[in-house]
Amino acid sequence: MKIAFAYDVPYPWHIGGIEAMNFSEAQELAKENDVHYFTTRWPGMRSGEFIHKGIKYHAYGDTDQSKIYRHGRRSIREAVRYAMSLTRIYKYEFDVVITNAFPILHLPLLKLYCKVSGARLIIQVAEVWDEKYWKEYLGRMSGRLSYSYSKAAIMGADAYITISSVTTNRLAKFGVPRSRISVFAPAVDDSVIAKVASENIPKSRTVLFSGRLIKEKRLDIWLRILARACKRDGRINGLIVGSGPDRHNLDRQIWSLGLKRKVRFRNYYPDSAQLYRQIRRSLAVLHTSQREGLGILAIEGVMLGTAVLLPEYTPIPREVSKMCIVGSEKRLEDVIVALASGKKPGVAKDRSVLKNFSKSNVRGFYSALFRKIGAKDR
Repeated sequence: MKIAFAYDVPYPWHIGGIEAMNFSEAQELAKENDVHYFTTRWPGMRSGEFIHKGIKYHAYGDTDQSKIYRHGRRSIREAVRYAMSLTRIYKYEFDVVITNAFPILHLPLLKLYCKVSGARLIIQVAEVWDEKYWKEYLGRMSGRLSYSYSKAAIMGADAYITISSVTTNRLAKFGVPRSRISVFAPAVDDSVIAKVASENIPKSRTVLFSGRLIKEKRLDIWLRILARACKRDGRINGLIVGSGPDRHNLDRQIWSLGLKRKVRFRNYYPDSAQLYRQIRRSLAVLHTSQREGLGILAIEGVMLGTAVLLPEYTPIPREVSKMCIVGSEKRLEDVIVALASGKKPGVAKDRSVLKNFSKSNVRGFYSALFRKIGAKDR
């Protein structure tokens, strides 16, 4: 089949959990199909059209981390530029178009393309924002308008893929028929996980975070919990893996909390095996995000046998959070100190749900979905 992926942020030129998941799907499907990837051009990418890992890229419109985020929020201007760049898709005939719901402005153009060409449209949905969240994000009037637009723009696809039961329920409240929604999140390379899990890796006293450095990750809370734990046990330290627009604010908070010698930053690991080894050797994964449709880092931590700590307000779905330790800031601080002393707080042992996050299921899932929506090669 001829398949188009439309995502404004491409992995591995930009590293993030959802981006990595999209790339792995495209790479798996490219083994048996003609896969094209319409995206923006990030530093280090070739311009225009080129082939990478079996995928035919169409990269137009130079951008980077500083452009795509403005004042801690996604740039509307960059979203418009990306939507306009997608007019190039009209030069091709595709059987299926797969896209992310964000940055939203591109959805009407893709819906029109599918209507004209007869292609099937699949929208992947990692997060569903209600009107309250839109207002908090953009202000009262802009938030209200954006909520109304996003609700209308997302409707009308042939199928939707969500990453959890929580996202499914929120999407259904928008009015999307549940019969069109499938839950699938191939976030974890289970073959690499199995290899790393078999290695003899000694535990450290490092508390780990990995992800984009944005306000929604609530690393201010992460640092406060770590600071109190370090005061109680001086052997504890922290590692923040990632990059993003909130780095400067985090540096200031680290200084004010007296954590200069306790917290290290490093950029993303070049491959999943190195990240998995760091997760294995870490004392705990502390994941304080207030906006998380799935929590890939949490899943990886659980699969690698490292304690995963989540705040009580966590939006991570129940099927994941039940395998983690959830509690107040004080409770998580206590758990970190207990772990550093060699104790092992218990968590739920039913991990059967983990198979839903395996990359090895990509081709089987999509083959069934393509049949369901009547997608046929030309």
